[in-house]
Amino acid sequence: MITSVLPTYNRAPLAFVKGEGSWLTASDGTRYLDLGAGIAVNALGHANPDLLAALTEQAGKLWHVSNLYQIPEQQRLADALVNATFADTVFFTNSGTEAAELAIKMARKYWYESGAPERIEIVTLEGAFHGRSTGAIAAAGSEKMTKGFGPLMPGFTQVKWGDGAALLAAIGPQTAAVLVEPIQGEGGIRALSDADLRALRARCDETGALLIFDEVQCGMGRTGRLFAHEWAGVAPDIMMIAKGIGGGFPLGAVLATEAAAAGMVAGTHGSTYGGNPLACAVGARVMEIVAAPAFLAEVNRKAALFRQGLEGLVANHPGIFESVRGQGLMLGLKCFPAPSDVVIAAYGEQLLTVPAADNVLRLLPALTITDADLAEAIARLDSAATALETAPPTTQG
Repeated sequence: MITSVLPTYNRAPLAFVKGEGSWLTASDGTRYLDLGAGIAVNALGHANPDLLAALTEQAGKLWHVSNLYQIPEQQRLADALVNATFADTVFFTNSGTEAAELAIKMARKYWYESGAPERIEIVTLEGAFHGRSTGAIAAAGSEKMTKGFGPLMPGFTQVKWGDGAALLAAIGPQTAAVLVEPIQGEGGIRALSDADLRALRARCDETGALLIFDEVQCGMGRTGRLFAHEWAGVAPDIMMIAKGIGGGFPLGAVLATEAAAAGMVAGTHGSTYGGNPLACAVGARVMEIVAAPAFLAEVNRKAALFRQGLEGLVANHPGIFESVRGQGLMLGLKCFPAPSDVVIAAYGEQLLTVPAADNVLRLLPALTITDADLAEAIARLDSAATALETAPPTTQG
């Protein structure tokens, strides 16, 4: 018999009732150290007092009015994002998937309005994840996400990961846009190099194609810059964000230059809930905190400390861990066992992690995690690895 909640998730047998900082308390009272942060969502930790204050204050005034009217909180957050980035304009969504849908529409509308409606092709990378709507799964193209959901939206070309020459060659006269994650999350914490991003920007400039960055997971301070592409010194034409921008409250956005967004006039896109006062009040406070240079400097300091500890784990457990990858506090441990086995072993140490493709264990702690909690995380990962080393060979997958 089907469950009352549609069974599309393979959930762990854990239910949490309270959170504080980097810790979660389960329904049985057990405390878990959280290195998943709701899959990079709880950027400022659980029950952050600044976000609680922003949400509570706004909740006492106004929740929702719809985009039929001016929303001051939305304007404040849009101004903050524009002032801090390449963008000239922002559209607010409720999720990264919704942001992907608009990014695709915006790119194609740009060429329609430019007199080249045949330019609909969007180039993406193998292993990408842009959400689970029909447009987003067509963009990613993996069988895991698309099987059984055809016919897929046409107009996407996937290029094999790691083949920079093929990626540049795929961008031509019919290309509307290139859509990539500077660092793939679901794909296994795989980063495009600064040189790759610069070459992509140059090729898009050469062909006129729009460059779209998906920073839903790698953005909002996670890599030690406000957005990951800043490390390469390049800027996109369109960018998708979500997850960390709301600090746990559902919020996403598409940022764009004036030129890229020129075709998106009244009536071309909309959202009933997107950019509501509650979400934007929280998002504006997140921006105030995360965009501060001192905060980002702390992320980089903690990242170096964490990475050093993880490199030690690799050295001490060569049969379990192969290498560390990623940037900032978006790190991955390449594993020899299936990452799901490591996740389960970590549960035994009251530690929460997230599996990914390419045999990688994702480590996405709150950007506010303390040094003591980072040290505790390393100790618990060490214990989990030891447990795997002494387990029967059948559990090593």
